Parts: sequence; C-alpha cells; structure tokens
Amino acid sequence: MSSAISSAPSPTRAPLALYVHWPFCVSKCPYCDFNSHVRESVDQAAWADALLADLAHEAAALPGRQLTSIFFGGGTPSLMPPATVAAILDAAERHWGFAEGIEITLEANPSSVEAARFADLAAAGVNRASLGVQALDDTALRFLGRAHGVDEALQALETAQEQFSRISFDLIYARPGQPLRDWEAELRRAIGYGTEHLSLYQLTIEPGTRFATEAAAGRLTIPDGDAAADLFETTRAITAAAGLPAYETSNHARIGAESRHNLTYWRYGDYAGIGPGAHGRREGVATARRKKPENWMAAIARNGHGIELEESLPPVTRATEALVMGLRLAEGVDLSRVAALAKGREMVNRAAVTTLAKQGLVRLQGEQLIVTEAGALLLDAILREVVLTGDRVA
Repeated sequence: MSSAISSAPSPTRAPLALYVHWPFCVSKCPYCDFNSHVRESVDQAAWADALLADLAHEAAALPGRQLTSIFFGGGTPSLMPPATVAAILDAAERHWGFAEGIEITLEANPSSVEAARFADLAAAGVNRASLGVQALDDTALRFLGRAHGVDEALQALETAQEQFSRISFDLIYARPGQPLRDWEAELRRAIGYGTEHLSLYQLTIEPGTRFATEAAAGRLTIPDGDAAADLFETTRAITAAAGLPAYETSNHARIGAESRHNLTYWRYGDYAGIGPGAHGRREGVATARRKKPENWMAAIARNGHGIELEESLPPVTRATEALVMGLRLAEGVDLSRVAALAKGREMVNRAAVTTLAKQGLVRLQGEQLIVTEAGALLLDAILREVVLTGDRVA
C-alpha cells in the first residue's frame, strides 16, 4: 500500500469504518458462537479476489467517504496471507482514502506460527494487533480449547509489541471454579505486560456451542450471579487503579488508547462490513453478508457481492440501536441525537431515568445519559427500564 496515513479528514466527508471478516480457524473453540469455520484448505487467491470484489461493491454504495479505522476480524485473520491484507488495504485506500492516523487492527492467535507473520502484517499496513490470549493459565487454556500455551502466548505478545505500535489482548474470566483471588492475580499479571488495552469478558454460555451442550447435560457450571458480580467489580477496580479504566462494559484502556474502530459501533457511526457474515450500517441501511463461506463465495461469483440482507431501518430501530449501544460506554449517549434518529418517537422513559438517577445508577448531564459505575453491573436491567419500545409519541 502507498501509506498507512494520507490526507486529513475533510469536514464534508463523514468518517467511515471498515470491517473485514476472515471466517477460518485452525479449530473451533467450545465457547465460540462467531461465524468461524474449520477448513482443511483454502484457495487463497480466490478468497483475495472475492474480498476485493465485496469491498468494491461497498465502496460504490458509500462514495465520498474517508476511512478512520479498519478491523480484520474472524475467525482468525492472522491466518490470512499478508499479501491479501496488503491488497485489501491498498484497495480500501484507493476507494475511500485514509484519515490521518488511521487505526488498522488485526485479530491474531498468539501462536508461534502466526507470530512469525507479524512483521509482514505490519509491513502490509497493520498498526494495531488484538491477541486472543484468553487466559494466563495452561489448564484454563486447555479447558477453553486454545491451541497455545501461556509461554507461547507471552512470546507472541512480545513479538507483537516489537512489530505493532498498538496492542490489545483478550482474557476470559468467570470460568468454572475460578476463585476471585486467582483472577485478581491473573489480571494483575496481565496488566504487568504493559499493554495499552485489555478486553476482559466474562465466560457466557452461548447457544449452539459445545459449552452449551455440556451445560445442558450438567457437566459445566459457571459462577452464579453473586460470584460473577464480585469478579466484575474487582475487574473494574483493579484496571481503574492501574490506569486502564473501563471505557465500555468489557473494554479497558489507557486514556487515548481506546479502540477507535469499536467506538464507531458503540457511538452508532457508519461502518462497511465485507466477508462472510459481516454486518454493516450505512446511512440508515443495514447490511448483512451470507454467513457460510461457500454461499458467500457463490454470491460473489453470481452478483459481485456477498450481500444477503440490505434494508432501510425505521427511525425507531435506529434510535433504539444507538441508545442500547451508547449506554455501554462510560461516556454515555447523547439523548438529543437519539431523539433526532427517532424522528418524533419518545425513546427514553424519563421517569425511570429520574428514579435511577436518585438511586445512583445513572447520571444525566444535560442531554448526556450515563450509566454510573454502580449501575454498570445492572446494565441489562437499566436498559429494560429506560428504553421505550416507541409506542409513546413525543
């Protein structure tokens, strides 16, 4: 690609994010409900061509924009040939142009095989890596179905820190039988590696996963509500004290190191999504690609794009999405923007907001509605109280 940085955004060109989905993995983790598939072989040239075709279609639908972030997710996009990553970045820059300081993230497994590609991926233009470490305990990693061990993961983290200017990694907690003191020690150890961003997720049992089957058979039990609440509150206290406060429900970062790409989602900005199962939001239109890789490839050959769904969202849906996503953020959500999206529908139960504010669970600063630290643990219940269905008209 010509450069990871080009001209600064023009005020007349609304910013845009791009998501690229690579659906393949070496193995399927037992907790994962993402659109990921294990294939013995992949025609890399055909996949590169198909992704470029899908990208060109989205660019034609969103002309005159400028990219502020690109995110390669999956699946395991670190299995992509660096040449394919470079080709996609070159094409994206030609179609849209890059904002100054564009963030280009690629998710990676912290294995030695994939770490060997980090230098080439950085040369292709990737400047931020998100590593699926998931645990700093070998027994836990085996339980989670991960192919790497702790030592290998830490070596990959060190390599990533040498090659990329920005690093994040994931950990999964609230594992079966995990004592609070063990998680505290694991989290403090993770913080000690000096990364600027951590994504910390409580283990959840998702339908259709192997863990769901085991849970239904009584072979798997995750911490109950009280234990999970203690783990959540401890997580937020430790990360805040270490200078990585929660800026979103499960994401923690040093000030200025937040994921710009994910902030686009939570702030309800526009983003293009390409690749199998990728979703997008473009100027009030929702898009979704075909999920199964073979079906997506067939659609590319037939139509020149992989779109399965393309629909204009009604105002109440857009407003609801903006409200629900925005309340996950520590900065909260602008209710005047929600009202503008709703076009006359009342979306917020103001009486409930007043009651919750008296309880210290939310805070209203002008038109900015913020879920407090005390309320973060009760976010789902708060959403049920605050978000109206659109039946009431302002």
